[in-house]
Amino acid sequence: MPIACQLKFRNLTQSEFDERDAVVMRCAYAAQNALGRLCDERVYEYDLARRLRAEGFRLVHTRVPVVVSHDGFVKEYRLDLVADHALYELKTVGAFVSQHDAQALHYAMLADVNHAKLLNFRTGKVQGRLLFNVLIGGRRRTTSMDAARWVSLSPECDILKRRVERLLTDWGGGLDWRLYDEALVHFCGGVDRCTRRVTIWLDGAELGSHLVNVHAEGVFFLVTSFTNLLEQQRAHICRLLALTRMRAVQWINLDHNSVQLQTIHA
Repeated sequence: MPIACQLKFRNLTQSEFDERDAVVMRCAYAAQNALGRLCDERVYEYDLARRLRAEGFRLVHTRVPVVVSHDGFVKEYRLDLVADHALYELKTVGAFVSQHDAQALHYAMLADVNHAKLLNFRTGKVQGRLLFNVLIGGRRRTTSMDAARWVSLSPECDILKRRVERLLTDWGGGLDWRLYDEALVHFCGGVDRCTRRVTIWLDGAELGSHLVNVHAEGVFFLVTSFTNLLEQQRAHICRLLALTRMRAVQWINLDHNSVQLQTIHA
């Protein structure tokens, strides 16, 4: 199975999730009142699980493993808390940022459920944020690919494109872009062979170096997850390429289940 979890999820209706969430939030407030705001994330996780079991929840699991695999590549994730099929991701941060939302949605897609909720125990009062995953069931696996601006500059570029297509067929779209990036690095020989630092030049001056994933001679690939302003993003990638002495970049943009493949020349 490309996405495997020993725990079998049931996708909850909104009312079912809300019913469970009311108890979860009450227990989360009690956990913070007892422990304060400065404990490690795992402390809140285990205390919250203990309280939920005492409240009558029958299926309470922490650190639930989910394994994503493809043709020898394996990546394991851990879901912080699952309470009677309700999925939670716990944080101890000053404030939520967009990466936290993306992580929770990523986990919801792996579990193939509509709801995932972030809980933050570091703030003055436990902060909660509910995320809704619309790419449920077959929706995430219905991907569209636009390769009109892609040019295969080498046999390695052909292989890279086919690997992207195979990953999308196996996993679908919408998952964290870093997962696809890590897999592509793996299939391009791993970090030691693929990931390199290239020198950054401006007006003949050497300014330092930048990390890129090189899959062919003079060509690197870039995986992103931009959802809008793609032409502006392309312009910035062009500027980055111009600062290197590489000849091209193969840009792979994953916009939920829509994928754009573009070749940018120096």
